[in-house]
Amino acid sequence: MDTNLPFSPHPRVVIIGCGFGGLRLAKALRDAPVQVVVVDRNNYHNFQPLLYQVATGALEADSIAYPIRKIFAGQRNFYYRMADVQRIDSARNAVATSVGEIRYDYLVLATGSLTNFFGLESIERNAMQIKSIPNALNLRSFIFQNFEKALLTSDPAAKQALLNIVVVGGGPTGVEISGSLAEMRKHVLPKDYPELDLRAMQIFLVEATSELLGPMSAASQADAKRYLEELGVLVRLNTSIKKFENCRAYFSDTEFIPTENLVWAAGVNGAEVPGLPAEVVARNKRIAVNRWNQVQGQTNIFAIGDLANMVTDEMPRGLPMLAPVAQQQADHLAANLQRLLRGEAPKDFKYLNKGAMAIVSRNKAVVDLPGNVHFNGIFGWATWLFVHLMTLVGFRNKVVAFVDWAFSYFSSDQALRLIIRPFSRRDVKDDQGKKSAEHRTATPEYNPTPPAIQTPVAS
Repeated sequence: MDTNLPFSPHPRVVIIGCGFGGLRLAKALRDAPVQVVVVDRNNYHNFQPLLYQVATGALEADSIAYPIRKIFAGQRNFYYRMADVQRIDSARNAVATSVGEIRYDYLVLATGSLTNFFGLESIERNAMQIKSIPNALNLRSFIFQNFEKALLTSDPAAKQALLNIVVVGGGPTGVEISGSLAEMRKHVLPKDYPELDLRAMQIFLVEATSELLGPMSAASQADAKRYLEELGVLVRLNTSIKKFENCRAYFSDTEFIPTENLVWAAGVNGAEVPGLPAEVVARNKRIAVNRWNQVQGQTNIFAIGDLANMVTDEMPRGLPMLAPVAQQQADHLAANLQRLLRGEAPKDFKYLNKGAMAIVSRNKAVVDLPGNVHFNGIFGWATWLFVHLMTLVGFRNKVVAFVDWAFSYFSSDQALRLIIRPFSRRDVKDDQGKKSAEHRTATPEYNPTPPAIQTPVAS
């Protein structure tokens, strides 16, 4: 199939993925003498940090997504193709996609990350994840479906498993969704389910290391743990979930937490694209790049964001997989590409750490800024809201998110408790025991809605 991209006298820059890095790079090349082609499976940019709010009914999905074509309306050198990327052919400077082959002069990989299940197949089969909008909608439906089932269940053990929620991973995503679920248990669920004794509902946050929010300061770690425990979240540190089956999340061979709801937020891998040499694939499936994001051994292929493994003296394990890193690398690469076009040498990238933050619940958040500055509580909460509101793409999304947050704050309610499409777990292995295609390429941008397959609820 012909992708029908027009001829241009300028070099073509193909960007795979329109997450934080790909979006920022395409914008930064607006006035550059290049043809910009963005390839993404979805026709929208997804604001990942707020996915957990979609999953818990605080925001609707279209509040955190924005059409790619609308973002770039008026950018004359921009083209978009909705497609799956299948393979890179670096010898021919081409990318094979589901809609045809796309040639490039420069290729930028900005595919982000996918969930890392650490080889735990029962968890990969049965756990829920929050890496895409379909994931978040599935999780929201699944949780509320299980509450509906709990109303109809007379077996106490089965009812307990339907009510319990286990969140695995003590990073920002795990902390934020645990706090959001605890607030929902306190303010929202009693209104909807007065027939259920919600005092029996337990929310566990399980972390394999000795602290929550590992990259943040000790003060933020302690504050986050205290806030969660005040909300009634059962925090389990130095604990690993090893298996999840038959409504049981096992943390040893014989010890388990009864639950139908396990949310996996314990780690990520880079979303590599087939075709690059095996020696450039580093730990966590990230792609090894030099200090100007050039893929090792390649002259015209670059990687930015979560996929790029840029090792520095300060960070020998690679730069963190955070949106600010992707955005800063995108700005720097845009400048370097224009230097290369002028025949100039590229400059090294230097990451500017602007701090980190995490929200736990209403009026409770933690913020770390450079210079060992730490604050929390309502000031941290307001800072988190402001930063995320300003970072959302599109004026409409900013307004809708602000109105929804204001409504939730003053009413202690969330209006989006909708089961739009019922969700059932399905085994991600096919009949031959191979990974299904959508899971091989699943990233924040490359993650289709899985088909619903009815499976019985384990007792």
